[in-house]
Amino acid sequence: MQKALFIGFLMLFVFSCKPDSQKAERAPEKEMTAKGDTLKISEKEKDTIPFLWEGANVYFLLTDRFNNGRTDNDVNLDRTNPTGPLRGFMGGDIAGITQKIQSGYFTDLGINAIWFTPVVEQVHGDTDEGTGNTYAYHGYWAKDWTALDPNFGTYKELSAMVEAAHNRGIRVLMDVVVNHTGPVTQSDPAWPDDWIRLQPTCTFENYETTTACTLVDNLPDIYTESDIPVELPDALLAKWKAEGRLSVELDELQNFFQRTGYPRAPRFYIIKWLTDYVNDLGIDGFRVDTVKHADEKTWAELYKEASYAFETWKKINPTKVLDTTSFYMVGEVYNYRISEGREFDFGDRKVDYFDHGFHSLINFDLKDDAKNDYEQIFNKYSKLLNTEFAGKGVLNYLTSHDDGAPFDKEREQSFRSANVLLLTPGTSQVYYGDETARDLTIEGTVGDATLRSFMNWEELDTLEQTQNVLAHWQKLGQFRKRHPAVGAGKHKRLSKTPYVFSRTYSSDTYRDKIVVGLNLPQGKKSLRVKGFFGDGTVLYDTYSETQVVVKNGKVELDTPFDTVLLEIAS
Repeated sequence: MQKALFIGFLMLFVFSCKPDSQKAERAPEKEMTAKGDTLKISEKEKDTIPFLWEGANVYFLLTDRFNNGRTDNDVNLDRTNPTGPLRGFMGGDIAGITQKIQSGYFTDLGINAIWFTPVVEQVHGDTDEGTGNTYAYHGYWAKDWTALDPNFGTYKELSAMVEAAHNRGIRVLMDVVVNHTGPVTQSDPAWPDDWIRLQPTCTFENYETTTACTLVDNLPDIYTESDIPVELPDALLAKWKAEGRLSVELDELQNFFQRTGYPRAPRFYIIKWLTDYVNDLGIDGFRVDTVKHADEKTWAELYKEASYAFETWKKINPTKVLDTTSFYMVGEVYNYRISEGREFDFGDRKVDYFDHGFHSLINFDLKDDAKNDYEQIFNKYSKLLNTEFAGKGVLNYLTSHDDGAPFDKEREQSFRSANVLLLTPGTSQVYYGDETARDLTIEGTVGDATLRSFMNWEELDTLEQTQNVLAHWQKLGQFRKRHPAVGAGKHKRLSKTPYVFSRTYSSDTYRDKIVVGLNLPQGKKSLRVKGFFGDGTVLYDTYSETQVVVKNGKVELDTPFDTVLLEIAS
């Protein structure tokens, strides 16, 4: 198939954007209107195909490693010390994401949600925890939740990025961290003792040794279980004052605590700061980091306040609202597997995170399930998601930023990876470079750094095989996006040999049905659709762009591909 795959996609032009202010603070730019992109989604696009998080196609990227939109913000805050391989900032930024949204890259890939790593202000210094000198390029070492890190961009640029995505019907998932701050470095002292614990380090033997501890050495853990009021750190107050936003921040906190009645405990400050981005920008959802390392009541509170903020934004911005979809939260409960049921077992206690604000959890099963045949995979997920997990969901992935044992690490099965990830029931997570076979085995790296190389745009421009891989991912991704039945529907095998299956989705207002054939002969092929599509039904194979008619319970095609994606012809 790979040799015969037709390249039907023009290479994308990267749009340039003018450099903006280096200013990273949130509050001073709150009142600014993002100029951004002005292309609007048509009413037809909004209304004809319902958006369902349960079947969404999510693109996950490391902000610093995806696309460099502005080179003038590549070095900030004296971050100039040498680092280990792939452990320093490389220039990717928010402006770079916006450029790719505007160029149509995500639209062509069938993406309808973007999850990007945290962009709040990170610790300024570097640290070496045995993996090579490292800066906070990944975004998970927060220093100030109320400001953006200048290496990632400005608040105005974040606003423009969200608007550009929304104008193309793409949702935005913000990656958030509540349970820990950044590590202590020479440039970054620890938060006050009543905010964080510095010991013991987690041993993961039970609930307490997983939640009431530091995830790793020198990663200060927030007292998320505490309801004891604390004062704001002097260093943060001084920073706000120097930036000219002290009174604004204090007034907002006063209003928040007065409205909610929450005690001024550490987690509630952070919840307020994170939900500000929802209230101000219309962020559609959170991907929540390190979920099992905090008291689960934290997540229910976070969801409550994020939902309040989202609905407030909708009321203030009625012309920008995509639809009636509620705020969405997906959690990273490390090593959670759908096959083990809704609850996560700590050994001495089980927790159902779906009952604490989460619509979905990241599923660590699929990377292992991918070794099975297609029918085993699809049937398993369809049954679980339509019974025990009905109304909820999982976010499936094959590769990620911190899983050292991904499926097909050598990138030898990129076509099969696309078939498994994009056709398995549930929400799909395309990790940046899955669609271009980005190298995951970088020589000289230590640990998860090898998973985080810069996006291989140059290979996409020059290598035919990389272009072939992308074309396959685009075709499947666009089909998935157009048909909620693929991810959120019910699966049924129609034929074992050749392998043909159907998916159906129905609600009170919408019905969708499709047929897919995989591992088919190249050239002439016959697919059995009897009992699903009646004789005389006109169908369209979106993979080969061929129209066919059902005769005697089957369709006949003659294409150079081993994949068929059938929908009712419009």
